[in-house]
Amino acid sequence: MHATSSAHSRAQITARDLCVERGGIPVISGLNLTIHEGSRIAIVGENGRGKSTLLSALAGLRPASAGTLLRHGRIGTAEQEMPAAGDRTVGDAVEFAIRDSLDALAALDTAAAAMTVGGSAAERARSEDAYAAALDTATRLDAWDADRRVTVALEALGAETDRARALRELSVGQRYRVRLACLLGGDAQLLLLDEPTNHLDAAALDALAAALRTRSGGVALVSHDRRLLQETAETFVDLDPTADGAPRVYGGGYAGWLAGKRADRARWEQASAEQSDTADRLRHQLDVAQQRLVSGWKPPKGTGKHQRATRAPGLVQSVRRRQSELEAHAVAAPEPPLRFAAPDYRVETPGRLLAAERVSLEPRLPTPISCALSAGDRLLVQGPNGAGKSTLLGILSGALAPASGRVMRRAGVRIAALAQESRVAEAGPESAAERYRRYADRLVARNELPETRIVPLAALGLLDAEERRAPVRELSIGQRRRLDLALTLLAQPEVLILDEPTNHLSIPLIDELTAALHEIPAAVIVSTHDRSVLQDLARWDCVVLPGWKAA
Repeated sequence: MHATSSAHSRAQITARDLCVERGGIPVISGLNLTIHEGSRIAIVGENGRGKSTLLSALAGLRPASAGTLLRHGRIGTAEQEMPAAGDRTVGDAVEFAIRDSLDALAALDTAAAAMTVGGSAAERARSEDAYAAALDTATRLDAWDADRRVTVALEALGAETDRARALRELSVGQRYRVRLACLLGGDAQLLLLDEPTNHLDAAALDALAAALRTRSGGVALVSHDRRLLQETAETFVDLDPTADGAPRVYGGGYAGWLAGKRADRARWEQASAEQSDTADRLRHQLDVAQQRLVSGWKPPKGTGKHQRATRAPGLVQSVRRRQSELEAHAVAAPEPPLRFAAPDYRVETPGRLLAAERVSLEPRLPTPISCALSAGDRLLVQGPNGAGKSTLLGILSGALAPASGRVMRRAGVRIAALAQESRVAEAGPESAAERYRRYADRLVARNELPETRIVPLAALGLLDAEERRAPVRELSIGQRRRLDLALTLLAQPEVLILDEPTNHLSIPLIDELTAALHEIPAAVIVSTHDRSVLQDLARWDCVVLPGWKAA
């Protein structure tokens, strides 16, 4: 059952026993959740668990397969990917975000004008009632300040402020910041945000966190940014597997979520272990009873003839009955979570591997930049949005040619780069494992890597067996990001270049990847806005682009 209302009354989303499918496969089962004004909710879980799917269902963009979902009030959504939107401008996006306020002000003007026209007492009374109602609506919306609120949000996020600028002329990141600013400053009472930190620099991240903390409306968000979750979320909805298959809801903020998840996992493991022990005892008792039947076992003397004939079979039946009861209430052992394991290989090439001398590329990298990388080096590229970090990484990897300056790469050096957004094509029936194998065959054919050094996809701990068999087009954004990472590491590069590597990844994988970056044998270059990762990589050498302000 679904219901929704756009009236500007108190807003709320209520889910009861909600079940949602993706591609005909259940991903959410038995969720009970209420989102209201004032809620600060984080939806967490491993990649592919259905976080984006759940947000889409809560927004009314995807049907529920079972349960009840009720929506009231204005609900604003920000998806992970923002397509271009025809001839619409920044101004059009702003007007759409504050349309309730604009409508309220227009109604107030109309009512005020009606009051100046003479008429009967009844007509004057109706005009006064209409004006009072319009004034009440405009006051509740703070409609007079709506345009300013969006302007402030646009500026705080570093978004385009030219209202005449066409959205299709903006980059993916610029469009996303416009959309996010319109939501933060607009009339929506409840916000559903999917990875809102993507495409934001440090200043914009601080502005986003402050806006979420202080807004009067409710927020439910999916994010890999640990710092943002720590700063803003009070309730956590965890979609990872549980003993009964239902999502878990934890209070107490970030620390409460971690503690509750650990406790639930420990109880699940204990229940499974206890049942396994009981099953082992029953199997032993059954074996003993059956052996007694075969060996002609008899009860002690004095036992009646009828009892002697039936006691052993009865014992077998009793044990089997207990086994059946145990199987009917079986507690499956929790599957061990995937653990990322970077390829174990050696880099034989010592000394300087890569250097750039005063490279630039107008208009994306206007300021000449120089840097150098030797075997085993660690380099962090920092700068605000639009400073040219991705352009610099593209020049270093060879994907882009500089307009000025030069790049020196040691002959034969293996360079692999992970782009900011997924480059894995979604068309066709090819599975993740087939895509990985096809790239491995290409590396072998080019004599870039011998067959004996190909690391199986399963060994990386990035995709489970079902995900490896699935067509790439059916993978979630986070799962495709994991496949991107696997393909990047497959080449066992001597220079590894990572552009916003934590985008779309789960929190545990981010921790594991960050730890691996300190140990991987390649020289590593990273550009990231993830504040927790920046803190983890604080001891790395830095290339700082103009405009960067350290947090």
